[in-house]
Amino acid sequence: MISNGSSKSVLRLHVNGESKDVMVRSADTLLHTLREQLGLSGAKNACENGDCGACTVLVNGEPMHSCLCLTVEAINQPITTIEGLMGSPIEQTFVEKWAIQCGYCTPGFILNCHALATKHPDADDEVIEEWMASNLCRCTGYQEIKDAVKTVLKEGIL
Repeated sequence: MISNGSSKSVLRLHVNGESKDVMVRSADTLLHTLREQLGLSGAKNACENGDCGACTVLVNGEPMHSCLCLTVEAINQPITTIEGLMGSPIEQTFVEKWAIQCGYCTPGFILNCHALATKHPDADDEVIEEWMASNLCRCTGYQEIKDAVKTVLKEGIL
């Protein structure tokens, strides 16, 4: 972290495989930094209190509600946003299974699915539901989302 003499500091983040320098205040959330400074709009600004999962990103491979994570907490950790998984086999599976509905919640579910498939490729229904519970679908497309996640796990898609 490098101070510029004001209330902001320059930080280097590692986002989607690239190093990015950003100027942030100590109170800036990762969500704000990703959207406002880096133009990565896949993480949605919705509830702003960690209830809906629309802002989910992966920090060091772990699903994180970026509205609850300060940017300074993500220094020196790999950050993956939905933009880093665009065109991935997981995204394609969600499209094929019609698990996209309006698309607002989709990035969070895809990122959760990616983390689940990485950490628990043999997850059963109970584990799948537990992992997906941190995200809300306003269109009630839960069955299609579960089908997509099960297909990703069954076929070893990553």
